[in-house]
Amino acid sequence: MEDKIIEGLAYALPAAVTGFVAYMILSQFISQDNNEKKLNALIEKKRESLPLKLQAYERLLLFCERLNPSKLLLRIAPIGDDATAYANLLIANIEQEYEHNMVQQLYISDESWKAILAAKNITINKIRNTAEKAKNAKELRENVLIDVFKDEDATAIAAQFIKREVKKLL
Repeated sequence: MEDKIIEGLAYALPAAVTGFVAYMILSQFISQDNNEKKLNALIEKKRESLPLKLQAYERLLLFCERLNPSKLLLRIAPIGDDATAYANLLIANIEQEYEHNMVQQLYISDESWKAILAAKNITINKIRNTAEKAKNAKELRENVLIDVFKDEDATAIAAQFIKREVKKLL
């Protein structure tokens, strides 16, 4: 009887080892195949989302250009002579542009969005602070332009940040 058990083990042991090796090879093959599928899906997803991201960065770069005080003042002329009314008109235009581009934050990095938000807030604060000191709309325009040329423009900094982000994407 012992001979039959040993003979049975002699047949079963190599079969079990072969089955275990086959199982391991097959599981590695399946795991590698799944990883390749995930990688291909990720590559496809990135390929499809890249145009959306680039479009968002383009729109926000345009927002920075439109937010630039020197261009904003050229684009929006004062309606009257009141500095406060003109400042409110400029700020309303900035807020409108911002709201129009707000959804773009879905497609860009958090740091880029913070740079955009900072540029908007700094520009609005400059206009408000200058309006408090200005006697009329003409003086407001002149003083805002002087401030732009004195200090580094926040919109230019945000635009540079966006350009660096786009270079990382490409």
